[in-house]
Amino acid sequence: GWPFHTATAGGVGLDRAAFLAKRGTAVGWIEGLLSGTASRPGQFGCFGLHEWAMLYRPEDGEVRHPLPLRLGQAGTDAVVESHRVQCSHIDAHRFFTRAGAPRNTLRPTRETQPAMDQPGCLHATMDLYKWAYKLSPAVPGELLADCFALAAEVRELDMRASPYDLTAHGYPPVAIETPAGKAEYGAAQRGFAARGAALRERLLAVCRELLDGA
Repeated sequence: GWPFHTATAGGVGLDRAAFLAKRGTAVGWIEGLLSGTASRPGQFGCFGLHEWAMLYRPEDGEVRHPLPLRLGQAGTDAVVESHRVQCSHIDAHRFFTRAGAPRNTLRPTRETQPAMDQPGCLHATMDLYKWAYKLSPAVPGELLADCFALAAEVRELDMRASPYDLTAHGYPPVAIETPAGKAEYGAAQRGFAARGAALRERLLAVCRELLDGA
């Protein structure tokens, strides 16, 4: 049969005991991460510069996507050098170039992630899908789908605000190096944070129901 499923009078349900025996520690960790993130104010001044730090003065093998740069390499480097990089998410920071990493005012690690994730971060919002998937099948399918849909929208902004020129693929740039681009990015970021907060609370409810019944 399917893992973590059991027959019930109404059909099929979650085998809570089996699920917690296998994933109980993960449920507790995810609950702690999500509750910590929800408790912090969102930060909305990063302007997506994590993507730029991933392309700052790259050495051989450090460019992950073979795509043209809107401003060229020198222009990309200049944007990084003229802005304050303040990235709090480990899964963005770990892809910074060797030259880009020291320019980050923060030093996120996997160990400090529960203390550093904050709700304004695009990566923290995209991660809601990851946590929903890891909590499956305890998470209702509708919630999993809602997290996926939001993550896809957030990723689009993430790449439109990056140094890459994606116009040939149908994605106009959000030029965060300009005042208008910063305003556009910030407005979208706040909207995603609000939607992410609602999904985060729904995921927390799943975690707490599991843990309370353990």
